[in-house]
Formats: sequence, structure tokens, C-alpha cells
Amino acid sequence: MHGFTDSTLPSSPNAFTSTFLQRLGERDEPPAAGEADAAGPWHVEEIPGEGFGLFRLGESRERGFPPAALFRRRSLALLAAAVFPGTGREAAFRLAKEAGPAGFAVEAGNGGEVVGFSALFDEGLISSLHVAESLARSPESLATFLEAAGQVALERAGAILDQRG
Repeated sequence: MHGFTDSTLPSSPNAFTSTFLQRLGERDEPPAAGEADAAGPWHVEEIPGEGFGLFRLGESRERGFPPAALFRRRSLALLAAAVFPGTGREAAFRLAKEAGPAGFAVEAGNGGEVVGFSALFDEGLISSLHVAESLARSPESLATFLEAAGQVALERAGAILDQRG
């Protein structure tokens, strides 16, 4: 994450004056700054000859902002837009370092409550749970993820959901 002091475009279009932003940049960032920086909302713009750029709402290449990420395929840019908000949040889950009788405890990141167990010490599972929880928590992120999935996957998922009633 970068803050105001790391800005690549200090004179980029902004409703706040550069002097005001510079003064704020001299202060310590609040704990939620990382989440605010990643929260979005995000949108994808085609950049001819380069690919698809990921921009925050209010930012665009036309307005002089660089993309936060750049991908050759639109579907990958959409996936990044869907998961980016979760990257700034504290981990939703943690995995206990020592196994107990039921396996490795899966703990909620916000208080240590045991919410499950894993037979294996699988940090990939914990990261994936964080991503899935982040998507489920944000309708906009979920919609972007579904858009990235495409028509065929949505048709198949729709048939499965319809059957489940």
C-alpha cells in the first residue's frame, strides 16, 4: 500500500489541495489506511496496446492516474478488482501453529474464536477462506467476481442453484 507521501502523481486531480494533502502526509496514517487504500470500488479500463488497468473510483488513465494493476486479459483484471478490497483488511482467519486432537484450529482473525479445524497445516486454505469471506461480505466485489466468471460459468452455477431450490 502507499500513502500520500508515496504518491506517484502529487498533482493528480483531487478535490483537496496538494498543500492539505502534503500536511496530512506528514502525519502517521490511521490503522484503517491500508484498508481504505485497497477498498475501492475498483473499475477496469482497457489501455490500448497494454491490456486492462485496474483503477479506483475517481481515478482513470484519462485523469492522469496510473493503474493500480495491469493485466493482459480483462477477466484477470476483473478478478483482481473483486479481491483487491480484501487485501487491505486484517486476516479474517488464522491457523493455530500446533495441532490438537481435532487438528489445527481455524480461528477467527478478530478475536481468536475457534471456528473450525483442519487436518492439515494448510495456510493456503486460510488465505482462500479470507478471499471467499471478503467476496461474500461485499456485494460489489461478488458481482465483479461473477462478471469475471463469464456467461458459461454463470449458466452452470445458475442451474445448480436452481436445482438446490
